[in-house]
Amino acid sequence: MVSGIVSGRLALVTGAGSGIGRAACQVLSREGATVIAADKDYEAAVETIKKHIALASGSNSVGDHSAIELDVSSSKSVSELLSKLQRQYKAPPTIIINSAGITKDNWMLKLSEDDFDSVQDVNLKGTFLIMQTFAKALTEASLPGSIVNISSIVAKYGNVGQTNYTASKAGVIGMTKSAAKELGKFNIRVNAILPGFIDTPMVGTIPDKVKENFLKMIPLGRLGDPIEIAEVITFLSSDKSSFVTGEYISV
Repeated sequence: MVSGIVSGRLALVTGAGSGIGRAACQVLSREGATVIAADKDYEAAVETIKKHIALASGSNSVGDHSAIELDVSSSKSVSELLSKLQRQYKAPPTIIINSAGITKDNWMLKLSEDDFDSVQDVNLKGTFLIMQTFAKALTEASLPGSIVNISSIVAKYGNVGQTNYTASKAGVIGMTKSAAKELGKFNIRVNAILPGFIDTPMVGTIPDKVKENFLKMIPLGRLGDPIEIAEVITFLSSDKSSFVTGEYISV
């Protein structure tokens, strides 16, 4: 049996069907956590458990992990998720990773109200609903926990064509800081990660010319790997970061 820095913990990861969410599942399981992979695309979440976590060879058998369909923007979907997990695992997860996110890019002057709203609903409201629901469950069970919210480097610098996305991700930073102040007395830590340009399906949609310009601004001269974000997620989920809360880390 392999021991790891999050050994024996239960971890919920949203947006687990691809990119950073999938990588988080891999590294958390490698480090001993039992992982719940949640995604709007159920088949993608199943693939994360069956193919990617199996390869990560954590301390648990793949049978302990589970995949679940979830719409983070729906309070009904989020509360149903908690009920299912309470039945299945008899306790709420003590590691919560908010990785679900979408983009609907357009120039501000052309951006539709619907495209503005839908990005806030998933990226900002979705993060809020998961935090609120699962932090409440942790406080009721008198359990400590760690919440890691995925923001973005563009929350700090802005980005053309992404007024809706940057607003949502800047909101995640402010919400993280406020939640950390409220939840500290319950020994629940809340931190955010601001990924730079990472080799994910989301970044794959960026035109090559734009990508080249970004690469020039990155000191290491390459895109990041989702696993490199997942390693920091796992650090923030573990007792290695036991006195870190209300912070955001650019990776």
